[in-house]
Amino acid sequence: MVDWDDAAVDWAAFDLVVVRSPWDYTRRHDEFLDWAGRVARATALANPPEILRWSTDKRYMGDLRAAGLPVVPTAFAAPGESMDWPDAAEVVVKPTISAGSLDTERHPAARRAGAEAHVARLHAEGRVAMAQPYLSAVEGERGETALVFVDGTFSHALRKGPMLMPGLSLVGGLYVEEDIRAAEATAAERAVAEAAVAAIPGGGDRLLYARVDLVPDDDGRPVVLELELVEPSLFLAHAAGAADRVARAIASRLTTESSAPG
Repeated sequence: MVDWDDAAVDWAAFDLVVVRSPWDYTRRHDEFLDWAGRVARATALANPPEILRWSTDKRYMGDLRAAGLPVVPTAFAAPGESMDWPDAAEVVVKPTISAGSLDTERHPAARRAGAEAHVARLHAEGRVAMAQPYLSAVEGERGETALVFVDGTFSHALRKGPMLMPGLSLVGGLYVEEDIRAAEATAAERAVAEAAVAAIPGGGDRLLYARVDLVPDDDGRPVVLELELVEPSLFLAHAAGAADRVARAIASRLTTESSAPG
């Protein structure tokens, strides 16, 4: 395991580089993408740099919606633009480049000034803001469901407790503490998640890993909250055989790379 920004690392010395936990990339986005491009020119990178670029900016939600996926309705506003606020009792505001629920807040519609101020703070930092309705069903029994895919094939599912609740701890200044447990995905959740993976540019079967986070809408139907293709927690300890599936996928890539001509 090495740091992505360690200038002393010779990336060409590795047969494969697997991106796992660069949780500081959100504040160093351009630097991180430049690094990914350099590594991909030197050796194999999983996931590939074009996927890292696409999925680290949550404006991809617009691409998924255009592809016909059921997604949480999302509005975007770049600096200098006004937010087209969702018609909802509460809204969630966050930057489009973010992770671990950092800089993410809930705002009641009756206190729109707070949401506007949040957007203004993000704009002052040069960041694009996004707003979504807060789907309160995430606090129910189904909660948020994370479906993990390895080589484009469904591996296992987890149930995640609601993140935007009072009293949750910030771990190391990087992410909000999570309540995680193993779960069985419903047929509807599997169908939406598989459609989301298929809609990833270039196809999800070429990715080493993917995680699709779903929440129930007001009618209880699963909708895509986000895709995690860069540095997801894969929760391998929560599902028998999951670590072996990832290890086999990595080994397969090593075999493929070593047998490639040139």
